[in-house]
Amino acid sequence: MKEINYRHLYYFWVVAKEGGFSKAADRLGMAIQTISAQVRELEKSLGHQLFKPMGRSVTLTEAGHAAYARAEEIFQIGQRIAQEVKQAATGQAVRLAVGLSDGISKLAAHKLLGPALATPELRLLCHEGEFEPLMAELALHQLDLVLAGQPAPQNPNLRLSSQLLSSSAVGWYGPGTQVHKAQIDQFPHSLAQLPLLLPTHHSPLRASLDRWFEHLGIEPRVVAEFEDSAMMSVFGAGGLGIFPASLTGQDDLALMKGLKLIGECEVHEEVHAIYTRRSRHHPLVQAILQAP
Repeated sequence: MKEINYRHLYYFWVVAKEGGFSKAADRLGMAIQTISAQVRELEKSLGHQLFKPMGRSVTLTEAGHAAYARAEEIFQIGQRIAQEVKQAATGQAVRLAVGLSDGISKLAAHKLLGPALATPELRLLCHEGEFEPLMAELALHQLDLVLAGQPAPQNPNLRLSSQLLSSSAVGWYGPGTQVHKAQIDQFPHSLAQLPLLLPTHHSPLRASLDRWFEHLGIEPRVVAEFEDSAMMSVFGAGGLGIFPASLTGQDDLALMKGLKLIGECEVHEEVHAIYTRRSRHHPLVQAILQAP
């Protein structure tokens, strides 16, 4: 297969978006024959027909749909280049790339990122993932900061540092229609009779909760487990069960109408900020680390 000519790809993309060669010619101010010839060259280089006749117009073939999907991505990115270059050249945009370990409370993370969120022209990139891959991305400077439920690993090759940002008690919440006064009065033992939503076992919080249940002699009735704490909150608010959440994020949790706090437990959820020597000097990373 020959190397793709992106001018040919662009003409194909316009024809597909406009729904025919005639409309594409009007948009581009070119002759229909010229555009048709360019598209045929693209088909020749790809080795597949991209359009087929449909009445007096054309429609995409299966190969054409595949090509159009990629062309759409390419030219949408291209349309953003001018704006992003201008922002970078004028210093208008401040970029912060943050990794969120999938075991931590996203509501707590939102509050802890607060010192950076009010930055004018902020370009925030949030990536959720498992702890080890996030550490690799941070070490390769693909991320500026990672928020996780554990400190940086003791690995001299990674050269990562960390700071404890928050250690918050965990509260148990449920829809007000399912939470009764007797359950609040008998907390925490009332949890044994309630359907519970818990984080999955790879979360540091889950290990702490399991030890707490064992200490109290409670056999939890687990109806669902979630890697994403925000999703767990949504399902809990929807009536699936009672769920734990860091009190650090309770202001955001209050936005979910109808939730009621059953009680607070002795378990604490920690959130650590992990960073490299270079990213430590990022002004927004400094603002997050230095926040009271």
